[in-house]
Amino acid sequence: MKLTKIIATSAIVLTALSTTSVALAADAGTYKSTGSVEFVPNTGITPPVDPTLPGTEVTPITPDGKTPEPGTAGPLSIDYASSVSFGQNKITNKDMTYFAEPQKLDDGTLKPNYVQVTDTRGTNSGWSLTVKQEGQFTNATTTNKELTGAAISFTNGVAVSEALTTAPTVKDVTLDPTGAASPIMNAEVGSGALTWLDVFGTIEDTEVDGVTVKKNKAITLSIPGTTPKDAVKYATELTWTLGDVPASNF
Repeated sequence: MKLTKIIATSAIVLTALSTTSVALAADAGTYKSTGSVEFVPNTGITPPVDPTLPGTEVTPITPDGKTPEPGTAGPLSIDYASSVSFGQNKITNKDMTYFAEPQKLDDGTLKPNYVQVTDTRGTNSGWSLTVKQEGQFTNATTTNKELTGAAISFTNGVAVSEALTTAPTVKDVTLDPTGAASPIMNAEVGSGALTWLDVFGTIEDTEVDGVTVKKNKAITLSIPGTTPKDAVKYATELTWTLGDVPASNF
């Protein structure tokens, strides 16, 4: 008889414990909160990046060893465009094509020449980039002041970025020395957001007057043999212009 009572008492205790556990696990209501983040266009200046490692900021220098001017301020900006030198060459009466010297960084590293654009407007509305040659190669201090018939070409461009956005398109151009602008890079609606580079070709060992030097064969200067050339430096200026809508004629 005693054994029966003990078992019955244990059953009652277990039932009570089970009921208490269910009561503790019940919800006492729910409430929702939110998480948010907001972005605004970046109006600062974006520094140049390495054309072969676009996640790394670099300091390019001009062909004469100077620090270039800073890029334009955002949110849609031209951050950098290489100045191009075709080096020192012997006077000849033959038709010649000269290759560009590579882009040099302040640490002496050589990189492909490039132009860099950043779009942080946050509108995904696209943009277009043109380049314009401001007149023929000239030297006002010499007898033959202009390199008649000389032509600069940019070829083998590749759109490069670390951005996970749709790439803009690029095209080969031969510049018009009379001043007409040439479309060279274009971002349709929905593409070209964040930082993108148009990187021209690669650096190659090239023989110039019997000496092997580093050159970029994607950027060329063609000069007819019949063009008079004096023993001076001739120069021109390139103007890069960024529009806030895609080009209709690209």
